[in-house]
Amino acid sequence: MFRVQRAFTQLGGRAHGPGALARAADLDDSTVYRILQSGVHQGIFVREGRGLYRLGSAAPQLGLKALAHSPAPEAAHALLEALRRATGGLAFLYLLAPFGGAHRQCADMAVGDSDLTELGMTPRAVQTVEHSLRVGAAGRAILAYLPETIQSEVLDRPVPAEAGPGAYQDDVRLLASLERIRARGYALGHEECAAGWNECAAPVTWDGLVMGSVLVMKPKRVMTRCPVTVIEAVERTAADLADLGRGRPAGPDGNDSRMK
Repeated sequence: MFRVQRAFTQLGGRAHGPGALARAADLDDSTVYRILQSGVHQGIFVREGRGLYRLGSAAPQLGLKALAHSPAPEAAHALLEALRRATGGLAFLYLLAPFGGAHRQCADMAVGDSDLTELGMTPRAVQTVEHSLRVGAAGRAILAYLPETIQSEVLDRPVPAEAGPGAYQDDVRLLASLERIRARGYALGHEECAAGWNECAAPVTWDGLVMGSVLVMKPKRVMTRCPVTVIEAVERTAADLADLGRGRPAGPDGNDSRMK
């Protein structure tokens, strides 16, 4: 049953037939057909027309249950605060939100006394630019590790009009940036989300599955080029958040001793 569920995620798209699922799951067609029929009665799969099936409501319920208690919000926020102090920037945690099309949502932030008006972003921009996976280091750090089918869906969407002057308008350059992210493990952004602000982000993964990203933003006048110290701090925080997601505390009160 789990191998067939994983086959849906590997294939992407909305619905698939038993044959395609069998090849992806490395099972014979008859076995997959029996699993699909059993799963339909349990709400795990939904039968559509022309012999196609899609994942049902019981599948995301399992994921929601698994994510409901991990990581602990207090421990995650403590890591963001430590990142803010270590870098002198604004720290954010974004999570992948697939409902309504793959996008990102801000789950937490550590911004000190800032009220974010200094970013120069309108409320509309927050709802467009900050949700996009193709704009900003935080978005691209997630997009780089998603299946190609989901990447294609994201690239089919236009660049938000409110994006900064550094946003990738060309899909070829955007895809090349995703390759660089996978090669080095982090993303750099130059005035992508807002003019005058540069970024550094790293993906947060749980057992090979990208869940989100952690981001540091600093004014361009302060961080024209991202120093190694900021990159290392962002990568450490992403790794510590991943440990929290797997039930491995980073340290007392959520503070990682490596950040000190």
